[in-house]
Amino acid sequence: MLNGILGQKIGMTQVFNPDGTSIPVTVVAAGPCVVTQIRTPERDGYQAVQLGFGETRKLNKPERGHLKDLPGLRHLREFPIDATEGLMVGQKIDVSIFAPGELIDVVGTSKGKGFAGGVKRHHFRGGPRTHGQSDRHRAPGSIGATTTPGRVLKGQRMAGRMGGRRVTVKNLRVVRAEPERNLLLIEGAVPGPRNGLLMIRKAH
Repeated sequence: MLNGILGQKIGMTQVFNPDGTSIPVTVVAAGPCVVTQIRTPERDGYQAVQLGFGETRKLNKPERGHLKDLPGLRHLREFPIDATEGLMVGQKIDVSIFAPGELIDVVGTSKGKGFAGGVKRHHFRGGPRTHGQSDRHRAPGSIGATTTPGRVLKGQRMAGRMGGRRVTVKNLRVVRAEPERNLLLIEGAVPGPRNGLLMIRKAH
């Protein structure tokens, strides 16, 4: 059974419970997605389904061949599945596969912040503001030892490019699913900017 869908982040708002308490939600335009390919262990070595989302007319020749009997789709992503029964190429998937109160995982690409220093990127404290230190307020401090190992170790937290990475937020709750409008309301924040692509799947 398919357990995921592709969507586009619209933005955040709030909805209200009957008792008047507010719930911050992210509104996602999820689906309808089209099944573009079914992967099988016999042919591909693993079992998954490929979904397409978003319309486009700009396809190259390999993409046109892959989607020869389907509309032009901007995004293609695969979801692992346990069984392929009931799935066929060209089938449409919408948000009705999710129920209110269900827990989901959301995968997106975080906002790119460009080159950032250690304080912003890794929440470093910075150097002392007194005792003659006039230029160490946001400096990273020591980045390694001397003779041994005599180099900066890989993975050392330093200044560098921040954001623009794949991020997964787990166990978010579905507040509302509206198949007639292809909308999914998810409690809390999800990664990425407005109009960013999201992979939404049921939590394991």
